[in-house]
Amino acid sequence: MPIDATQPYDPANIFAKILRGEVPCDKVHDDALALAFRDINPQAPTHILVIPKGDYVSWDDFSARASDAEIAGFIRAVGEVARAAGLAEPGYRLLANVGAHGHQEVPHLHVHIFGGRPLGPMLEPDR
Repeated sequence: MPIDATQPYDPANIFAKILRGEVPCDKVHDDALALAFRDINPQAPTHILVIPKGDYVSWDDFSARASDAEIAGFIRAVGEVARAAGLAEPGYRLLANVGAHGHQEVPHLHVHIFGGRPLGPMLEPDR
């Protein structure tokens, strides 16, 4: 069910539980500002989620409230994870869903990294 990204942070969300070590994950990156792990329901041969360690609901929330160091560290982590996964060449897709219209399902900012095959067009045309 898509969420309203303007709602307050919910510390019971699955990514908060992963950050607290209450739920296991297949970790591929962990530093002071970001955690990355393989998606449990991959939509491409490589499908990794990168999350900031702070309590941010969405990209909008993160860009408004995070410190410059958190923003730089998170963006740097996304690039490092993509390179470490061997996706820099031939390429990959980043996706961050925000709010109900963006079909955000977990109320914690996360970026999907997709790769490992040609991914096709980004959106289906309106019909």
